[in-house]
Amino acid sequence: MNQLSSFTHLFWDLDGTLTESAPGIMNSARHALDYYGIHDVPQSTLKKFIGPPLMDSFQELFGFSHEKAHEAMGKYREYFWEKGLFENSVYNGIIETLQALKNQGKHLYVATSKPEVFMKRILERFQLARFFEFAGGSDLEESRSEKALVIQYVIQENHLEEERKNGKILMIGDRKHDIIGAHKNNIPCCACLWGYGNRQEFSEFGADYVIERPKELL
Repeated sequence: MNQLSSFTHLFWDLDGTLTESAPGIMNSARHALDYYGIHDVPQSTLKKFIGPPLMDSFQELFGFSHEKAHEAMGKYREYFWEKGLFENSVYNGIIETLQALKNQGKHLYVATSKPEVFMKRILERFQLARFFEFAGGSDLEESRSEKALVIQYVIQENHLEEERKNGKILMIGDRKHDIIGAHKNNIPCCACLWGYGNRQEFSEFGADYVIERPKELL
């Protein structure tokens, strides 16, 4: 038994937590930026598209207006729908950990800022869907893209208010958005080091737990 064993309902982020999604996201962002004549964008900048809502990334990283960011999101998805979502792989140890958690009677859910239409294709393609009782994401307009709203949506859709109040829900993610979103819902967050975040980020935003490998959840 470890300090994570008391949680019975586990909410999982997708990008950077279940799957190594960087190649598809970065290539999709590059495709959209090329359309606007923005070329040779550093890898370090493209990596910042991993995690946050797309609208936020285009506006904050490149100064796009709301309207231009919305159009850029469409360009991004041209590539992502055809190729990007499958330029992806499941992290080592995830399948085994999800199966073991299910065997222990844990209830597993997905809570991602990625639009559900993409999320479902990814979960099916990589044979992850079978582990989850419910998978919640954003809509295509990203009106529910903030992680706090996604977590709230998963709680409401599954009638988990009592579990939340009793401290039975844990959010598992790799970026500050997961920590912030969980805490806005009064849920602790376990930050994972195999994704795109780091110890400094997790410390700054107050992750409740930090793990290096999926099996530490067992």
